[in-house]
Amino acid sequence: MKGIHIVIFTIALLMGFTSCAQQKTDEKKISFADSEKIEISESEWKSKLTTEEFEVLRKKGTERAFTGEYWNNKKEGVYTCAGCELPLFDSSTKFRSGTGWPSFYQPINEINVAEEKDTSYGMVRTEVLCARCDGHLGHVFPDGPKPTNLRYCINSVSLNFVEKKADSNPTN
Repeated sequence: MKGIHIVIFTIALLMGFTSCAQQKTDEKKISFADSEKIEISESEWKSKLTTEEFEVLRKKGTERAFTGEYWNNKKEGVYTCAGCELPLFDSSTKFRSGTGWPSFYQPINEINVAEEKDTSYGMVRTEVLCARCDGHLGHVFPDGPKPTNLRYCINSVSLNFVEKKADSNPTN
């Protein structure tokens, strides 16, 4: 009897994990203009990016949680693609998810991010890519805060940060 309870608990636990990784509903999305796409060779990417950036952006790797430069960044500004500098996320949409990766509830413009089904590691997830250079950014999950209920879980190494400049003419 005890064995049955363990099996039921294990199944329930696995179902809970997979429900968090379910793909969000398919929606028709406008795609980034092909004329603006960046396509360069693997050797050019290797010379342009650091080893870690290349592993994540081009080989779909993942940095370890709580190790990236931006997971706890609280400054105001814009997060851009480390591969091509396309603006991706505004700091006003960043939130503390507790995952150890920068998390946002929406991109600056939906056209700047592409999404693909990812079935790696025995899970079904939605991969997030830079729409201009096809660099792997991370994944999006349907467990984020309002207003979108989305959590874009992004590798810091996939991003650069452009801090908002202080107003040089403050009003009196």
